[in-house]
Amino acid sequence: MSGKGPGDGDFGFQVAPMVDVVFVLLLFFMACAGQNVKEGFFSIGLPTRSGDSSIRIFIDIDPNGNVFVNALPMSISPKDRELVQLREHLTKTMQLSDDDSVIVRPSPEARHERVVDVLQACRTAHVKKLSFG
Repeated sequence: MSGKGPGDGDFGFQVAPMVDVVFVLLLFFMACAGQNVKEGFFSIGLPTRSGDSSIRIFIDIDPNGNVFVNALPMSISPKDRELVQLREHLTKTMQLSDDDSVIVRPSPEARHERVVDVLQACRTAHVKKLSFG
């Protein structure tokens, strides 16, 4: 027999493995911290809500291809590719204030060519702030 009793195998709390774990975690966080990219690196102006006095114009396109600006119909029919009413409305609005933002909200079932027609109308009306919603 070896002469060890039932309590002889307990070495108590071991500090060395805990120090190893702490060093591994420290190394991991130091490696990850070096990968942070500052926002100023890309020199992109991020949008802010404060002091935003521009009007938002919502252009909705339903599944049938009808176009609405702030719930007002702007297309004669879904086959109207020119969207004359929309162009005139956007041109007048942009002449008053070209700082207004236009948000295009197509229905998921809307045809892509109709979205392109709306984007073409926005381009001819010289819309400067355009986004999708």
